[in-house]
Amino acid sequence: MFWTPELASYLEDAPWPATKEELIDYADRTGAPTQVIENLKELDDTEDITYESIEDLWPEYESASDDFLFNEDDDNEF
Repeated sequence: MFWTPELASYLEDAPWPATKEELIDYADRTGAPTQVIENLKELDDTEDITYESIEDLWPEYESASDDFLFNEDDDNEF
């Protein structure tokens, strides 16, 4: 399973909490890239598992998304 902040962002507005099947359905309906759907299919097949947020799928999501934020004004100081 390979996540990036860009891929994970497709699930930010998912109907949390959600099961694996609900997340796959949401990703499919919203036009998420194939890699997102493949990542979701790799999750445990237990029907009893409910995911509360993207952090349940990729615990590093919060810190990873912060690493890619920058102030566009800083880019113009050269």
